[in-house]
Amino acid sequence: MVWRWVAASKIGTSHIRNGDRLQDAYAVSVVGDDYLLAIVSDGAGSAKFGAYGAWMVCRTLSVLARDWFRDTADTPNDDVVADWIDTIRDRITGISERRGSTPRQFAATLVAVITTPQEVLTLHIGDSAAVGRRSGEWDVLCWPENGEYASTTFFVTDDPEPRLNIQRFAADYDAFALFSDGIGDLALSHKDQSASPQFFNPMLRPVDSTPDAGCLRELSSKLGSYLSGASICERTDDDKTLILISGA
Repeated sequence: MVWRWVAASKIGTSHIRNGDRLQDAYAVSVVGDDYLLAIVSDGAGSAKFGAYGAWMVCRTLSVLARDWFRDTADTPNDDVVADWIDTIRDRITGISERRGSTPRQFAATLVAVITTPQEVLTLHIGDSAAVGRRSGEWDVLCWPENGEYASTTFFVTDDPEPRLNIQRFAADYDAFALFSDGIGDLALSHKDQSASPQFFNPMLRPVDSTPDAGCLRELSSKLGSYLSGASICERTDDDKTLILISGA
């Protein structure tokens, strides 16, 4: 499978009004020809260092996964994945102590998709989401999870442990999309918990049609302009991060 992708992350209008910075982060990387990792993390708006926490989640998980696949062709089991999350939490704890803060001030969500020749692996904590395309149809791989109260969710830094969901799927998907909660209302139908083909199909069409591999920088720039445009900002004032991946 030759993977190609576009990605963009844009600050929400509510954050601009409040003088806040972009709280989302993302990462996409490949190891060899067979393994792809995509991550989106959304820092909690109520956390002082939420943006840095999101960056730490993406950076640390990327390094751990790349190191794993450089050493072995095996898909990591659930214990290995749980150890990765523990490593992220330990590093955030270390940073928070050095800053005289607490891990809660680095709170961030996580959604990740790892593709291998054997299977598709998803990691999920919080209200970001991921979908996959199989035989032309879109499946929800990770549905946003909210907390007990409105506008609350789960974070990597939750104590005593995070609400980590690990799922495995057959390796027969040819496209994926990962996104933060600022995109969720545009891309998902909450009525039946399904993905909207009207949203994803037009977005993936130029990615599917290019012969290039890897990051498509010009299309990523256009995606960023779209996410920060009026048609999107009129429907959501939150940060918006979207990764679109095609292996078609």
